[in-house]
Amino acid sequence: MGRIAIIAALPGELKPLVAKGAWRQSALKTSASNVWSGSIAGHEVVAVAGGIGAVAASRAVDLVLSNGPADALISYGWSGAITCAVKPPEAFAISEVVDHTTGERFATGSAEGLRLITLDHVAGMNEKRPLAEAHKAVLVDMEAAAVARAATRRGLSFYCFKSISDAYTDRLPDLNRFIAPDGSLRTLVFVAYAAVRPVYWPSLVRLARNSAQAAANLAELISKSIPAKL
Repeated sequence: MGRIAIIAALPGELKPLVAKGAWRQSALKTSASNVWSGSIAGHEVVAVAGGIGAVAASRAVDLVLSNGPADALISYGWSGAITCAVKPPEAFAISEVVDHTTGERFATGSAEGLRLITLDHVAGMNEKRPLAEAHKAVLVDMEAAAVARAATRRGLSFYCFKSISDAYTDRLPDLNRFIAPDGSLRTLVFVAYAAVRPVYWPSLVRLARNSAQAAANLAELISKSIPAKL
């Protein structure tokens, strides 16, 4: 059995997973991050909600590995649908991650799954279809390529599991303006902004509902998808 590091962006993505079994909140050295330790399929697991974006994801990987070696890295959490082929709150194994900025492609340890695009920002409505057509992909996130790159450089196994929080047709505010430099979400500022813009309310209500169920579906998926031998 090995040691696995799960890298998520936000605590809500991990909440249903770490609520099960004997998971416990822990504190890695020099870290103020949200960190939990537990087990999946007999493997020792450290799960970190390190923040949104590539820099935050890379920092989370470094944090975990500075506190002990790992056999596998997993990019885990919510993603956005960029076609109508997939819908919230579905959860999927990812077989390939594409870095839109660099063009790099990273295969995962899942033989079957979907293709995911990693962007350096939250995708806008007008970007979704061109991204899907250019990369023949259906999902988008902001962290998976950074985790994949870290795994490749270190010779570690890499897996990716993503669930869908927002649909292709959801009309949401520009979330990029609410992401702090450290990768955290400026929640209070976002809530204040959205509160006086009712045009977004229906999509935000769906987002909250779908995100909770998507995280639960993701926890169920990963629990039965990690192989006994990494």
